[in-house]
Amino acid sequence: MGKKAAVVFVIVMAITHLIKAQIYIANACEITFFSPTSIEDIAAKNTVTKPLLNVQTGDFQMKIPMISFIFDKPLMQEHFNENFVETEKFPYCFFKGKINEKIDVTKDGQYEVTSTGVLTIHGIDKERTITGTLTIKNAEITLSSKFNILFADHNIKIPALYSGIFPSDTEVKFTATLLPYKKN
Repeated sequence: MGKKAAVVFVIVMAITHLIKAQIYIANACEITFFSPTSIEDIAAKNTVTKPLLNVQTGDFQMKIPMISFIFDKPLMQEHFNENFVETEKFPYCFFKGKINEKIDVTKDGQYEVTSTGVLTIHGIDKERTITGTLTIKNAEITLSSKFNILFADHNIKIPALYSGIFPSDTEVKFTATLLPYKKN
């Protein structure tokens, strides 16, 4: 290999490493929702989602399998999937957005951030700006947020049987720990 080829090779390898280091993927993620009702509280948890973050551009996205929300009671889970979010018809929820603040991920710290993008639930897109916290510690990024989702915004109908009992929204909590993506 000639001197020029060796230099080009080193530059290409450095750029490739830099590009890969810009993508972070969750190695742990928990999404919960909670709705209090007069009959019983409705709560579920999803731990299979793997959000992606491009730390250079701030692009953030995740694809959430709706079937992966687990409830304490199987009947509640069945009603959620069949009657509310219609999982067979709309198997995923999506968020595709951008973290608005520029954060230096090489410096440990905790930062208040906002992410503006499109939240798609039940096949309905809704522009959202979601506030949260981004924490960096030892090259690990933790994102966390708490926000509400109005069912009407996503055309999720409350069955007449639950009218007046069920709230019009649900509180969502999101926490994900992301690490630099490494191709296996």
